[in-house]
Amino acid sequence: MPASETLADQAYRQIRSSIATGELAGGDKVTERGMAERLAISQTPVREALRRLELDGLIERIGPRTVLVAAIRDAAIDDLAEVEVGLRGLVARFAARHATAAQLDALDDILDRADDLLILLKEKKQDRHLVALLDTMQEFNDTVDACAHNPMLVRMLDQSRVFSRPARRELLMRRVAEDETFGLERYTSHRALVRALRARDSVAAERIALEDVRGGLDALRASRPSVKETL
Repeated sequence: MPASETLADQAYRQIRSSIATGELAGGDKVTERGMAERLAISQTPVREALRRLELDGLIERIGPRTVLVAAIRDAAIDDLAEVEVGLRGLVARFAARHATAAQLDALDDILDRADDLLILLKEKKQDRHLVALLDTMQEFNDTVDACAHNPMLVRMLDQSRVFSRPARRELLMRRVAEDETFGLERYTSHRALVRALRARDSVAAERIALEDVRGGLDALRASRPSVKETL
């Protein structure tokens, strides 16, 4: 969690992620007390988070302390996903302008490590190699964020993510377990992105990032579980 993020921000992201993944489905009842217990925080930040989600159209209030997950969830999540996609593209655009030589070298080093892990994963298919690969790719994404040298933009991106990092990790692990080739068609885009950053080609960097994140979000959203949970 970013140092400047409040408990209400954290609650907002986590509840929104539960809606995005399908853990909370349309029509599910959510109470402030139940959600506060689930998130291990007080009811006050949960109350603020629910107000924001109500404005987003993701929930509908049916009582002073009780809401329902809105039936229009898919359309609202589409809007949220479009925001995340757009911000990811802007981060890449800024990174092409401001990345340092050391940061660009670091990105290549990270991808070299990822290549080695991918080889191990294909040979041995062990969960620890998959976890290490996912950690490495998260490091790559975080380094691209740092290349933008725009903390406000990166904070906006973090707060707009459709899936929280734990939820994204869980979905990725599930999809790879079902299909070991999942995501490989987008893997080479990371090298292309670094080449665009080195060339200071902000248009190409933005295009590559947009295509990658849009494809990734579409694939993950298609794998959401349909489990309902009442809090």
